[in-house]
Amino acid sequence: MAQIVRHPKALAVSPLKASAPAGAALAFLGINRGMPIFHGSQGCTAFAKVFFVRHFREPVPLQTTAMDQIATVMNAEDNIVQALAAVCGKSKPGLVGLATTALSETQGTDIARMVKTFRALHPEFEAIPVVAVNTPDFAGCFETGYATALCGILDATVPDTAGTGRAGKRKKQVNLLLGAHLTPGDVEAIKDWVEAFGLRPVAVPDLADSMDGHLIQEDFIPVTLGGTPVSELATLGEAAATIVVGRSLNAAADLLAARTGVPDHRFDGLMGLDACDRFTVLLSELAGRQVPERIERQRAQLQDAMVDTHFMTGLRRVALAGDPDGLHQLAVLLTGMGCEIVAAVSPVKSALLAEVPAPQVHLGDLEDLEDLARASHAELLVGNSHLAASAERLGLPLLRAGMPQYDVVGGYCKTWVGYRGSRQTLFDLANLVLRHHEHIAPKPSRLAVRPAEGGDRSAPASATGH
Repeated sequence: MAQIVRHPKALAVSPLKASAPAGAALAFLGINRGMPIFHGSQGCTAFAKVFFVRHFREPVPLQTTAMDQIATVMNAEDNIVQALAAVCGKSKPGLVGLATTALSETQGTDIARMVKTFRALHPEFEAIPVVAVNTPDFAGCFETGYATALCGILDATVPDTAGTGRAGKRKKQVNLLLGAHLTPGDVEAIKDWVEAFGLRPVAVPDLADSMDGHLIQEDFIPVTLGGTPVSELATLGEAAATIVVGRSLNAAADLLAARTGVPDHRFDGLMGLDACDRFTVLLSELAGRQVPERIERQRAQLQDAMVDTHFMTGLRRVALAGDPDGLHQLAVLLTGMGCEIVAAVSPVKSALLAEVPAPQVHLGDLEDLEDLARASHAELLVGNSHLAASAERLGLPLLRAGMPQYDVVGGYCKTWVGYRGSRQTLFDLANLVLRHHEHIAPKPSRLAVRPAEGGDRSAPASATGH
């Protein structure tokens, strides 16, 4: 059990946390013809838009209610109705996601009531689901905003079929509730994994279909292209099972289970041999089929990679930063390969952090991680692109993981999960160590021969050659 340590700082010096509204927007972007709207100032929305564009290197649909000084002080409720009417009228979205920001939350806007007002004033848009979620910047993080939005999506689109006997009607359908720590490449890999057993996955949200970076014939489209169709969301109650990846989605999983009666199976992550084996066995049981040969081969390939790379990963001192789900998933893989997590930092508290295989998990920012990495003589850093400056100051290699990744091409679609993703991650770690071995200080041997007090200090300090 890791000890949770909070840093009593008045501000974030080098922020690790990405905002909850941005996390909510990503969940909405995984719905086909989805349109996220921020109830806040134009600057709030512009910042999130730049955040996504730099990471995905794609145009991202994101609208705002454009609260100005007068609306902030007096009343911004009319902005919500006008924004919803404009988006529904011009863009014809499949689903609208309305997320609050710190500005509107501080003002105290009741967005649920304003959605009802919008419905009363504009009945012509009744067929378009509007999901309103409270995601203030000053509470939670990217992961919590994403999870809140997913709860809202399920609440607004999945009918209550519990006790009707419809669960399991679609014997081959498997619902996938996928966390914010999974990339579009991860989502695609998980879908392929399920399909290998003859099952039909319905990913919610489906970032592999919307944010994977593909060219389209249209010159411009104002809403999300690809993603989970809203019509598919209505069928989640007929699936044979639901698979949940990410502890942060427990509330969404509870909601879906209570509303549909579909049994669920929950995973904290899908990296490493143990987690991948449990997932594979589950799919084999759901499908009633033997494990395909290509999955068996991928498992053998991961085992071989573990043998090949353990020389580079064994006893490696690692400093790690990220939101709870991603932090835990990576820490489990690293410690399973013999690494030692000497510094771990998360922006928010979560029950999952106590299960991170490290002595302590600190709640703080990237400055805290840099200080901890320096004090604990870390040899490798793992985190998003904002950690690059710390890595340069410390002279340590950095494995880029999480969001954003703005200084590499293709980081958004890298596959981390599964046998193949875990294998590639081990290769990446080993190659970082090999390329930067001259920057990694040698470990003093426990068998070091130390001169006696007043003895000959010209003798070697170690008898092992280290």
